[in-house]
This record gives sequence, structure tokens and C-alpha cells, in this order.
Amino acid sequence: MYSAPAVLSDVVEMLRTDQMDLVYSINYICDVIDKNEPKIHALMPESGRRERLIREARDLKRRFPEPAKRPPLYGICVGVKDLFRADGFPTTCGSLLPPILFDGPEASSVTKLKEAGALVLGKTVTTEFAYFYPGPTRNPVNPEHTPGGSSSGSAAAVAAGFCSLAVGTQTIGSINRPAAFCGIIGVKPSYDRIPKDGVIPFSQSADHVGFFTQDMCGARIVSSVLCNGWNDALAQRGIGRKPRIAVVSGKFIEQASGESLKVFTDDVQALRDLGYDVGELVCLEDIDEINALHRELISSEMAEAHAGWFDTYRHLYRPATVDFIEEGRAVLPKRVALARSKQLEIRQRLQEQLEAAGFDLFISPTTPGEAPQGLHSTGSPIMNLPWTFAGMPTITIPSGNRSEKGLPFGLQFSGVFNDDERLLYWVHEIVHRNASIKG
Repeated sequence: MYSAPAVLSDVVEMLRTDQMDLVYSINYICDVIDKNEPKIHALMPESGRRERLIREARDLKRRFPEPAKRPPLYGICVGVKDLFRADGFPTTCGSLLPPILFDGPEASSVTKLKEAGALVLGKTVTTEFAYFYPGPTRNPVNPEHTPGGSSSGSAAAVAAGFCSLAVGTQTIGSINRPAAFCGIIGVKPSYDRIPKDGVIPFSQSADHVGFFTQDMCGARIVSSVLCNGWNDALAQRGIGRKPRIAVVSGKFIEQASGESLKVFTDDVQALRDLGYDVGELVCLEDIDEINALHRELISSEMAEAHAGWFDTYRHLYRPATVDFIEEGRAVLPKRVALARSKQLEIRQRLQEQLEAAGFDLFISPTTPGEAPQGLHSTGSPIMNLPWTFAGMPTITIPSGNRSEKGLPFGLQFSGVFNDDERLLYWVHEIVHRNASIKG
């Protein structure tokens, strides 16, 4: 579904075994960027990117001359959303504020990737402070359409083949939505499974760190590097049987459009044809209340996160961000407390409903419709919101079908909190069995 290949598991295998020279790989990637970045705008500008990466690649080769001792992400280029601190790169958060405001220690997630052998390709474009003011990034599948947001540049960079891996954040739908719009895989682990230190906050209660790849094999490698306490043995509980999958029905799914629902129905039937037990489960009937509480929570916490900057630099914030912070300042503390208590309540309720009905996973459309045309909107995250609110792990994979305009759709799988290992295993098996899905 993506527009150019950069399959992480294939690339890392070739690099670790010297089937592909690391410096050759860097030059190839930079050639692709030089050709396509002027029309995609996924990356923050950097002079001398190629020369820097070649230096770092040669240093990596000197450090790990023996293939058998090379780390799991040896030589993989990673795009880093411009909310993460990364040594040697300014952090602007997609804003006009002075970057010095955001200086500090490197995000531990970035450090972990580097220790695993990854090379930082560069910073990727984000919407302003991960809210809705869009950057210049275009969708590589069709540049006349948005790639989604707020992790716009990260999703576009992976879809365009600039890198095999990019990290992003999700506070509503900023990983799953752009993954769907760009035809790639988006992984949002359980809340706090990947540490958030060194990432400029939007909402501490809802922010998740996640990532994008083109393949589920690659997603499992990255998860083992980034997720705290990752244990592949926990996935063994899923081996030997197919998961029972619950289609979320009722008011929640009615938020999706006609075309999105038709594609989703076809995808669900394809799973049944592959032998999966897929049934309906009515839940999230209070989705309107959940949506409202989530907005109050994240606007209030954004206002709190920007308390030290906003009054001084208000004139540099875009109008939509100003309005949202002002809205957050007006939220009553008791409403924030209610929202936080509801997060745990919704998580527990969803998991109890899933277990009581004998299901293992939820499935739903990732987006209400296709990627909007133009760059004025990054699209609606409404289909991702309850899973983010509840902190449950969610993976988006490309649908086997496209819209009438040829744009990708995504399938969204959600699992039990902190059961990320089994969720990834099962979704990997689903992708492997479904020949219509790349990955």
C-alpha cells in the first residue's frame, strides 16, 4: 500500500549480514530523499545530511565489524518526530517559538534506538505542538491529500521509503490515523509502555509514544527494543490458535462514513474467509461522553504543559492552538479529575466486555473516511480516541482495499492493556495470512 519499499526486517537482515553495504544504503536513501522530499516535505531541513549519515555509518561499521555481534537495528535509519529531543538536532515542535525553550536531555526512546544500532535520519515534521495546525507534509500515496497528523512527517517518511522506521506520538489518533492514510503500519503500545521522557508533552495522561514501519516483522523487532519489559515469551500464549475478534458495533462505529464502513465490512469478511472467528460486540455506547471528557482532559493538560511559555510567546502560537489552550484553561479541575478516573474505568469495562464475550481483540475502522484532499485538515482522529483514552494497545495495518480515489484505508486492532506482545503476534499472523496486505 505504501508508495516506495523500505521494509525494516529485510533491510536490517541485509545490513547485518553485509548483503548490502551500509554506506551504499545511506547513499541510496539520500538519493531517494533528494528526488522526492521537495514534493513530500516529510523532513525538517538539514544541510549536510548525507555527509553526516555517512560519517555515522562508517563509525558504526568500525564499532561492529563482526556480523554476528551487530545489534538488532544495525544501520536502520529512523525518522524522529520533532517533539522528541535528539542530540545534535534542534526541537521546534512545529512551532515558531525559540527552539532553546525545548532544550534538554535526549529522549530515552531515541537513545535506545541508537544503542540498538539505528542512525537518526533527521527530525520529521509535526503539526504545531502535536495539535491540529498542519505542517507542509504531503501524502506520498497522493500528494494532493494530507498524510494525517500530528505525526505527519514520520508516517510520510516511512511511506515514501526515506526510512524503514519513524517514531511518533499519539494523544488522540496521531499514529494510527496517518498510518492508515499513508498505507503503512502504525503501532501505539499500551500507555507508558514506551517512556515519554525527552518528549515535549501535549497531555501527560493521554500521550503515547509509538512508531511506524512497513512490515509487522519489523514492528516486532522495534517493540522489543523500545517497550519496557518486552518479553517475547508472553506471545507464546497466542501461538497455536487464531484469536477471536470482536467487531465494535453501535454508536462508536457509526461515526465512520459509508465508504469506510463498506471497506471495513469487506475486510472483516476477508478475515472470516481466512478462518477467523469474527463476531459483533456492542460497546462504547457512551462514546459522546468519552469524546467530550477526552477533549477536556487534553486541553487542560496542554494548557498546563505550556504554562511557562504561553503568556510570553502567545503571539507566536497559531490561532487554533491559542484557542485550544484558552479552552483548556477554562476546564474545571473536577472535570479533569473525572476524566482521569474515567480512563481507568473505560479500560476495565472494555476488557471485561471482551473477556465476558470470549473475544481476544477488538477490530474497527482506523479512520472515518479517506485522507482529506488538501493540507488544511489532517483528518478526524475520532475512531482512535477511545483506545487512546483507555491507554490500550492499538495497531493499524493497511486494509486490503482502497477508496474510489485509490487512497488507503486502515484496519485498527486493539488489545488488552500491557498485553502488547500477544497483540503484535496475532496481528503479525493476520498480515502474514492475508496476501492482499503488504507487511
